[in-house]
Amino acid sequence: MLSWMAWTWQTAAFFIALFAAIGVITFIEIRWPGTSERKGVLRLTTTRGDRLFLGLLGSAYISLAWLGIFGTPLWVPLGLAMAWLIFCFWKV
Repeated sequence: MLSWMAWTWQTAAFFIALFAAIGVITFIEIRWPGTSERKGVLRLTTTRGDRLFLGLLGSAYISLAWLGIFGTPLWVPLGLAMAWLIFCFWKV
């Protein structure tokens, strides 16, 4: 099924999860528009979409930094990235 590209099932799962997160945020924003603006720890006024973007961007930096410093395995940075995403939606 995925033989037309050099993708693994992990890569496909990542992109499915990414597009699912964007879809969920879009659905929530359409259903309850504009009710999520708040100031958090960073003193920025953010919306749900901003917090998702900051969370995904931070997760990418965490993963790249881990790869550059320690290499594989990537289970620890996955946990750190999930904690960062939770922090972003909770406090940022």
